[in-house]
Amino acid sequence: MRKLKNSELDRLDVSEFKEAKKSPIIIILDNIRSLNNIGSVFRTSDAFLIEKIYLCGITAQPPHNDIRKTALGSTETVDWEYAENTIDVVTDLKNEGVKICAIEQAEHATMLDTFQPQPNTKYAFVFGNEVKGVAQDVVTASDEVIEIPQFGTKHSLNISVSTGVVIWDVFSKLKKLI
Repeated sequence: MRKLKNSELDRLDVSEFKEAKKSPIIIILDNIRSLNNIGSVFRTSDAFLIEKIYLCGITAQPPHNDIRKTALGSTETVDWEYAENTIDVVTDLKNEGVKICAIEQAEHATMLDTFQPQPNTKYAFVFGNEVKGVAQDVVTASDEVIEIPQFGTKHSLNISVSTGVVIWDVFSKLKKLI
């Protein structure tokens, strides 16, 4: 078995990415403090044709060298928008018919492995601050709370890892619906 060269990967260029049909997934970053985490979320979002990322509160915005290091150009492909208040984004998206799902450990949360996305539904997944998680007002306003099952001694995953796990899980489930 031989590793593939980048030229053999058949990836989209920037203009092809912009024109491609996007996944019905939006990412909302609620007060993320790590620039490397932000860049990683952009890179994962590019890989799965995420429609848009909302950067809220203290979440830094491109262009920034520390975001660029991990994003590897994906800040140029994935649409993004800054908003001061996460709850305003949540409210606006809900009014547009987007289903809001906070990724958090909460009472009555749905475990990710049992979450079943519905066809013809657009989802916005909210990921929270590295220390405080998703703000309570955002959790309360969400249509659903999804928890990533964990089985070890730690109580959380890094936000960029959580984003990758959720996007991959939901993306793969949505592909089966098409």
